[in-house]
Amino acid sequence: MLSLLGFATILIFLVLIMTKKLSVITALVITPLVFGLLAGFNPKELGEFAITGIKQVAPTGILLMFAVLYFATMLDAGLFDPVVAAIIKSVKGDPLKVIVGTAILTMIVHLDGDGTATFMIVLSAFLPIYKQLKINRLVLSGIVALSVGPMHLVPWSGTSARAISTLKSDAVHIFNPNIPAIIGGVLWVLFVAYVFGKKERKRLGIIDFQYNHKENLTEEQSLLRRPKLLWFNALLTIFLIIVLMKGWIPAPVLFVLASMVALLINYPKLAEQQKVLKNHGTNIFMVSSMIFAAGIFSGILTGSKMIEEMANTLVALIPSNHANLLPTLTAITSLPASILFTPDAYYFGVVPILSQTATQFGIDPLEIGRAALLGQMTVGFPISPLTASTFLLVGLAEVDLGEHQRFIFRWAWGTTIVMTIGALLTGSIHL
Repeated sequence: MLSLLGFATILIFLVLIMTKKLSVITALVITPLVFGLLAGFNPKELGEFAITGIKQVAPTGILLMFAVLYFATMLDAGLFDPVVAAIIKSVKGDPLKVIVGTAILTMIVHLDGDGTATFMIVLSAFLPIYKQLKINRLVLSGIVALSVGPMHLVPWSGTSARAISTLKSDAVHIFNPNIPAIIGGVLWVLFVAYVFGKKERKRLGIIDFQYNHKENLTEEQSLLRRPKLLWFNALLTIFLIIVLMKGWIPAPVLFVLASMVALLINYPKLAEQQKVLKNHGTNIFMVSSMIFAAGIFSGILTGSKMIEEMANTLVALIPSNHANLLPTLTAITSLPASILFTPDAYYFGVVPILSQTATQFGIDPLEIGRAALLGQMTVGFPISPLTASTFLLVGLAEVDLGEHQRFIFRWAWGTTIVMTIGALLTGSIHL
């Protein structure tokens, strides 16, 4: 019963947001509450589940709130103006080059395995270019989402760390066998970027223009630019990224401190600070509020045991005489599983059951871990409503979550399928 209600919760939630019957934040809160009541839990119990979920996402919510403020401040101050101008000049107004360049830069930036930082850096640099060239912003969010997928298999990403710890293994046995599959995924993403680029070039043509930031700024934006502080802002941002990657300071605290320093140095006058906060307050609220709403969603599904029962149901559906297909089935379904399961629920709940089942049938349990990583919260995390960074991606790209999912889902699943084929051909997983 709980399993059925769990799947119904996910299905109704997806239908509501993709048909735009409810806003994402409303659907995230209302849907699990309704099905939680139908499951027989009283309001007090549901409230406890919800507050547990909120507590779990609170650090992420704080991180994203102040990270958005920091990079918004850097945008207002003009930190990325030279980067944007250089890219515009190099691509010469060609949408194809812009889109392929977006994919390449995203992959490079995402070598650190941090989706949040990647989205903030890449979208801050490229969004003005897409607006200037009138390229569909769904292409921006879609290509960035695709590009982080294969790179998110790096062993220091949170997703890979979960798989490695669950299977009590190491990067040598989990990551290394998947390298050929990752390369295949990278090539697929570049191919998709080329396809999107050709379509946008056909639609828009190659725009011949000289990009001049001063001519494209409003009066208010010009007043907020701080060209004399360019080097300070650049060094501060580089230092912030280094500290973030090294983990010297907890990320939420780091961005709180960095955003305050950035505001104080760039805009020492209170009126200027208030103007920056007012300009970006709506975006900050939308991102942070969705994070806490997502915490309620996952908290109720986890606390009510719906997720646990859904996992057991999925395992029971696998016929014993086809157990040899378990790694392949895990790989193929790993991308859609990102819509159903949080990484914790999947890697700490589903993967142990699948790997134990594999062991009973004489299959190397590590194949389950490698297969799961080909999609579940790697390729899948930038389209999943269960991860905070998805909301940051669509928020910064200024697109709707449902539209983003419809636009890029089949291409993302294509990434997983290509990597699955690569894994089968190179022996990372077996039929």
